Amino acid sequence: MIKSFARTFAPYLHVMAPKSYSQLTAFRALTIAALRSISKSPSAVIFTIAFPLIFILVFGFIGGDRATQTKIGMLSGTDSAILQLLPEDEGFQLIVLSDTQALTHALTRGDLDVIMYATPQPTKVSVQLVTMEGEQSSARRLKASLGYANALQHPEIAAQLDQRLSVVQTIRQGAQYKAIDFVLPGQLGFSLLASSIFGTAFVFFSLRQGLVLKRFFATPIKKHYILLSEGMARMIFQLLGALVIICIGYFFLGFTLIHGWLTVLHMMLISALGLLVFMSIGFIISGIAKSESTIPPLSNIFTLPQFLLAGTFFPIDAFPSWLQPISRALPLTYLNDALRQVAFEGASLWAVKTQLIILVAWGLLGYFVASRVFKWE
Repeated sequence: MIKSFARTFAPYLHVMAPKSYSQLTAFRALTIAALRSISKSPSAVIFTIAFPLIFILVFGFIGGDRATQTKIGMLSGTDSAILQLLPEDEGFQLIVLSDTQALTHALTRGDLDVIMYATPQPTKVSVQLVTMEGEQSSARRLKASLGYANALQHPEIAAQLDQRLSVVQTIRQGAQYKAIDFVLPGQLGFSLLASSIFGTAFVFFSLRQGLVLKRFFATPIKKHYILLSEGMARMIFQLLGALVIICIGYFFLGFTLIHGWLTVLHMMLISALGLLVFMSIGFIISGIAKSESTIPPLSNIFTLPQFLLAGTFFPIDAFPSWLQPISRALPLTYLNDALRQVAFEGASLWAVKTQLIILVAWGLLGYFVASRVFKWE
């Protein structure tokens, strides 16, 4: 890899006189050399495209639907005897939220299967069940349970409600939230994280150990162009890989792109920001690593917790309450969340500004530390 990198750039070292030396030409040569080196690396292709697709297939389809119970959303403070009719052994889970907007948002994202609004009135109890288009089965099961399924356990309540119960079902229009809509952004985010950290750390450590960087210092090229060329090459390669994953997900696996190619563009911009942030960690690791064998464990210290805790495979809300603050402190959490909101909910970049600001803050911290520990020789 290092020899290929050096051979590509070598002609520019000999044919250019200092007076006519072009930093942009040298930058372009370095970028092309780095891009060729990355594309010829089997591990780069596997970790960028193959592994994410494998995990997408495994967790998106073999695992089936994410929900194991019918999740019913209700407003906090609802006072109704209807809840006593819900059978405990039929897989119903009650989730209470503070307001209607929160319930609707949770339903749209697939965190709820049905919303139940219960309004006691003088002569009857009016119930409205709201489901997404294509998810009416959950509402039908709940409606049956409210009227008849638990009559043997609570005959007195059932008898009263049978006369007073009025159930109306409402179907909310919109895209159906599928497992692939959760899994693909998480795997895409982790692919960007792992490839940028491992790739940057290994490349710059190898260039320094192989004295390639030292040879560059004999040329008029400025140091920051060396860093920018490697970053640009990795950015191009990773974004192309991300585009491949998104296209495969959309055309073959039913991944939702709510605004089509505009959504793809927004996902690419968010991915580019994520790459810039995660590459700073790669620079830190390449600076503090004492040998090539220490790079994997140092990288895993940062990547493995995010692989497990940043909402890559499972929603953070499913974790224990004591673990959720740790998950929400990780940068990958905000990258995954931004990608999901843009892809399925059609959120604009401004709508996910909080997630992007947190990523920028992580990037500023990362490059500040990298500037202190990164070594050229």
